[in-house]
Amino acid sequence: MNSEEIKYIVFDIESVPDGKLIKKVKYPGIDISEKEAIVKFQEEILTNSDGQTFFIPVTFQYPVSVCLAFVTENFAISGITLLDEPEYRTSAIVKSFWDNVEHKHKDASLVTFNGRGFDIPLMELMAFRYGNTIKRHMKDKFGSRFRFGTKHIDLHDWLSNFSAIRMNGGLNLLAKTLGKPGKMDAKGDEVYDMYCAGKLKEINDYCTHDVIDTYFVFLRTRVLLGELTIDREQTLVKSTLEFLRADEEKRPAFGIYLKNCGEWDPWP
Repeated sequence: MNSEEIKYIVFDIESVPDGKLIKKVKYPGIDISEKEAIVKFQEEILTNSDGQTFFIPVTFQYPVSVCLAFVTENFAISGITLLDEPEYRTSAIVKSFWDNVEHKHKDASLVTFNGRGFDIPLMELMAFRYGNTIKRHMKDKFGSRFRFGTKHIDLHDWLSNFSAIRMNGGLNLLAKTLGKPGKMDAKGDEVYDMYCAGKLKEINDYCTHDVIDTYFVFLRTRVLLGELTIDREQTLVKSTLEFLRADEEKRPAFGIYLKNCGEWDPWP
């Protein structure tokens, strides 16, 4: 893979609550385990949200999976990688992520779904924790932290008219609109339970599926902008599915995605 050819990095992150940090910040001096601290915090959030959510804020999480899809200037997939596979060590994941963003593919634009609201702040906080230098990202005035620029294309932000509406249904809805799998066996709020059960591979499969869905949603937004024709987009979809099929023996996550993938059949 030639780094000069990479124009976009589509990525997604799966994370889990940081029990040690929650215990230090929320419950100092209380004799509870880290896991008990997580449960206590979740219960408080559930109560304070009138039963709407128990999701722990990004500031109290750390990543256990990051998947990157490298996309060329002509919007074709060049490669898909899971950081620090198969160990999935958080410190190594964070270092590798910023190495890709700051050095290997420093001219590429980031593409996410709700990356401004979660993924990027999480990785910035992790760089803060580990002492990683992320100078270009932090100091470029119109770079990946600039909301209305093109160095970070947050599809959620963009499609919601920059939060003018609530994107109810999220990535799952948009992917299914395009005939893609969207959510399958796993969901975001199940990741912590999967992590506790030692299912790191399954978490990384789930992260991979979200990245592929995000890529297809990204392609359709380029059709809206006139950067792609719908015929060219459909050609790219077919070639991407062939790319996944060619590697599914080594990457079972690709096979799962393909098995659940349908045709784009717009209605009504």
